[in-house]
Amino acid sequence: MEILSNTKNSRPVKVLSDRLNRTIKQFFLSQYSTAERAAVQRVIMDMNASYQVFVHELFPNAELIIDRFHIIQLMGRTMDTIRTQCLKQLDKHSREYKVLKSLWRLFHKANPDAQKSRYLFGLNEYSTEQNAIDIGTNTFPAFKTAYETYIDLHDALMGRHADELKNMITNYQPNGTPLDTAMHTLRKNLNGVINAAKSSYSNGPIEGINRKIKELKRACYGFSNQANMFTRVYQLIA
Repeated sequence: MEILSNTKNSRPVKVLSDRLNRTIKQFFLSQYSTAERAAVQRVIMDMNASYQVFVHELFPNAELIIDRFHIIQLMGRTMDTIRTQCLKQLDKHSREYKVLKSLWRLFHKANPDAQKSRYLFGLNEYSTEQNAIDIGTNTFPAFKTAYETYIDLHDALMGRHADELKNMITNYQPNGTPLDTAMHTLRKNLNGVINAAKSSYSNGPIEGINRKIKELKRACYGFSNQANMFTRVYQLIA
């Protein structure tokens, strides 16, 4: 299933039966004229390389914008991969292990509290959020680099600092960790990533619809008839 949405009013345009390139291309080619497609100003999407192959074929004048959620998601998952690798090297009773295992959400916070001390379950002691983060990062330079890169990239992207974001990506030096792959992916999609820092548009509405559809599937344990499923989806997102 693939959902197409209008970025200006967040209204769904069409729910397609699958995500195949030919299905998406056929829809736009059959429903919209060349002039209408040429008038499209921007396309917001994730970093799916197969989609990018035909975006400019369908919308020759459109600006490609990589959705900010997917950029942050990529970096967050990369950081978690490195964190998991670090866990395997630690004593399960150590403070570092407790922080990396139980308090992983702290490493995804854009602005951890460095002033107020509170009881942190998992670490089982009073500490500021920033101190707990320091405990988890200081032991492993590679993880510290990944964490700092995640935070710096998040701040540049959400703060609309396009030049800073570009420099961070283009000047990154490989260090032999999964972070290399993530930064290489951002470099391959550099124009779309930079456009994300300049634009206020996002795929937030579509991600919200996706969440509703996933909840619908779980609640209904699937549908035996695809037409009935589409009817229910349209009722849900109308």
